[in-house]
Amino acid sequence: MTEPRRPAARMPLRVRYHECDGQGIVFNAHYLAYVDMCSFEAEKALFGSHEEFLAHRTDVVVAEANLKFRAPARYDDELVVSQYLNHLGTTSLIFDFEIHRGSEVIAVANVRYVFIDPATLRPAAPPDAVRKAYAALLGD
Repeated sequence: MTEPRRPAARMPLRVRYHECDGQGIVFNAHYLAYVDMCSFEAEKALFGSHEEFLAHRTDVVVAEANLKFRAPARYDDELVVSQYLNHLGTTSLIFDFEIHRGSEVIAVANVRYVFIDPATLRPAAPPDAVRKAYAALLGD
């Protein structure tokens, strides 16, 4: 039996009225915003803050994102976004996200980030300290 994955972050949120469309459900683009917010929570958990992550002279950009919707979220729903490291490559990392309402998974996302050199904005391997922090999420 495999052990359950340890989330890099778990972020609770309550759906705000302005995030809903004319059908009364969360507009699809907001799910990516929720995922992005959770990514910053993971950075805080791993490095203390986004600024402390940037102090390592690295950054990440989104290279690819995929969302799958399973059930709609509505105004005032209490959700939890969880982020799990799926893959750590030489210059990229892939996270899986789950968005829950209670025990129900209402959406999943998969996002590939590329590490970049902030000075050149070109792909670059992260420093060892950053790689080690992320690798710990994989149990490596």
